[in-house]
Formats: sequence, structure tokens, C-alpha cells
Amino acid sequence: MQTMQTVPTVQTVPKTIMSEPARRTSLPLIHGDLALPAFLPDATLGAVRAIDSSDLEASGIRAVVMNVFHLMQKPGSSTIAALGGLHEMAGWPHAIITDSGGFQAYSLIRQNPKFGRLSDSGIRFKPEGAEREFQLSPEKSIQLQMSYGADIVICLDDCTHVDSSDEEQDLSVERTVQWAARCKTEFLKLLKQRKYGDRRPLLFGVVQGGGDPARRHRCAQRLLEIGFDGYGYGGWPLDASGKLLEDMLRATRDAIPAEFPMHALGVGHPESVAACYRMGYDMFDCALPTRDARTGRLYTFRKAPGAEGLSLESGWLKTLYIDDDKHIKTNGPIDAGCDCLTCTRYSVGYLRHLHKCGDTLFYRLATLHNLRFMTRLIELLRAEGSTAETTEP
Repeated sequence: MQTMQTVPTVQTVPKTIMSEPARRTSLPLIHGDLALPAFLPDATLGAVRAIDSSDLEASGIRAVVMNVFHLMQKPGSSTIAALGGLHEMAGWPHAIITDSGGFQAYSLIRQNPKFGRLSDSGIRFKPEGAEREFQLSPEKSIQLQMSYGADIVICLDDCTHVDSSDEEQDLSVERTVQWAARCKTEFLKLLKQRKYGDRRPLLFGVVQGGGDPARRHRCAQRLLEIGFDGYGYGGWPLDASGKLLEDMLRATRDAIPAEFPMHALGVGHPESVAACYRMGYDMFDCALPTRDARTGRLYTFRKAPGAEGLSLESGWLKTLYIDDDKHIKTNGPIDAGCDCLTCTRYSVGYLRHLHKCGDTLFYRLATLHNLRFMTRLIELLRAEGSTAETTEP
């Protein structure tokens, strides 16, 4: 099977999305160039909770992740089509990545087999309360993602926990590679059938392999032989104690040539994003920053911006817990250096009052702030990367 190339037409079979081996600073997508690195909040069911598309734009977000596993159930594919596809339905004019559903199948089925089963042919599942059973094969996953209008399509993969047995990990790698090949075949078939302009959707493969670097390298090499526009780190990125699996993330990134963009799927803690960017990852997504916001955990930079600006030195992240009694009468913003609506207009004391009252305005204001924190972090990392490139001999 041939590999993919940069700006393909519907008729061509591309080889890579860039020719030079330097780390890329943007990704050409149907809905505009996506500056890299990029943090993508999870808009799982077509929305980031508590905010709308204009709020996302104001926070500096230019791409989101939606999930085919959930969207095929609610609102359903026929409804999405009737509403004009995901972009039109959500009022979002920028890039959308659609996750394939492999991780959700792992969460649902591997942890509670009564809800479904995985086989070489795909995933069959019936979530609790559902009226009917759903089937998600590699081909159907690609069909749905492309019909939804995704800018980046993710191959269906067989996800495992890092501590799963060697037998399960070997099966996961074999199944993930086989499914990836089927995904690409379906993707190329649909490219020929659909009319695209100068740009087409991109297809990313997902590297599995659990906690074994050799197994991850083997999976990566087989996916490279099939050929994709980019790649993602597959599997839960944290160990049992909640620590980032840095060795596995680094080994997986090292197994993929630097010219390919790589998505650290499920990585969203600010410190983890910074660590993975420095390993060579370009894209990050997670529900953590927005979930933390809604529960009253607000991110700030420990060092206030001065003439020399912010830096990401040790201990740069600070968390403000809105329910702390010390904030009852705090008449200042979450972060004096933040330019988000929340920090420029509202005090911490007022936000605490809203949270204690259970007013939904708190969810919006807190989410706006944490997302703006993430995009400010990305801006700092981008500047850090630019400085590193210009100072290299």
C-alpha cells in the first residue's frame, strides 16, 4: 500500500504531508491552517461544555476534538447530516478532529464486557440504556468521520491499558495494524468518490503497544509501512498513580520520523503538555482543563508577567481552588497577566460566590479562563520552539 503526500488531489495517493524533515509549525487543513503546537479541547458530543463557539474563538482555540463513538449515538448520523455536518451543526468554522472511538470502546467494553465485545471485524456495543446495539468497524468509523466533515480522521484502534497482559498487548498491536490498513483502504476509496478542493481530510494512524517500547516501535514501523499523514499516541497516557508515562510517550514519538505531526491523544494536564511538546509532540487534547474549570480548579502561572515575560521554569504552574475560604473577599482576578474575559472583568471573590450559589455562569467564566490559560501555554511553547530553532548551529 502506498503512502500519503502533502496537498493531494482526489486522484493521487500521497506519500507524506511535508518534504523537509524540520519540525512543522502549522498543519494545512480544510478549514484553515492549524498553527502548531495546538491544544484541542474535547467537544465530545459536538460542544465544549458551558461555552459556545465564539467563546472558544475568544480563548484562542482553533480546533476541537469530537467523538464518532458518541456522535453516532447522539444525535445520530442522520441528524448530523440533516443539520449540515459537524461544522454547520456546531457553528464552528475551524478545524475538527474526530476521534475514532477506540478508547471509548476500551472504557466501555474492556472494563465491563456486558456492554459489548471486540473482535477482528470491529466493535459491537450497547451502552446502558440504549435501545439498540451499535456496530463500529474500521470501515464504518472512516465512513462516519468523513461524512461528518472532519478535517482529521483517526483510524479505529484497539486500545489497552498499559498494565494489560503481554497477550492482550500483542493482540492489540496486531488488530490495530490490521484495522489501520482497512481504514486507509476505505479512506482512499472515499477520497475518489467525494469532491474536495485544494485540500482533503488527513488520516492519522494510532500507535499502540502498552508499556513495552519494543512493541510500540514494532507497531509504529508497521503503520509507517501503510503510510499516514500523521500519527497518534494510543492508550491511556498515565500510570496507575496518575503519572505521565514519559518513557512510553518518548519511545513512541522517537519511533515516528520527525517530519510527521504527532498527536498526544488524551494528554491535557498543563505540565504534561509542556513535557510532551519537548519530546516532539505537536497536538494535544483532553477534557481535563475544562472539567477542572467546572469543579473550581483554575490554572495560573506562578510568575506574573513582567517586562521579561513569562517563563516555563520549574514550578511554573499554580492551581487556584475557588472554594478555599481565603478567596471569599479576594478582589482581584485569577491571574493578573491573563487577558481572558473572566480575568479582565471579574474578581475571584465574585467567582467563588457564583460557584457556591451553583450559578451556571461560573462554569462558563471558569472554562473561558482555563482554555485561555492553555492557549497562553501553547504560545509560550511555540515561542520556545522558535527560539530553539534559531539558536541551533
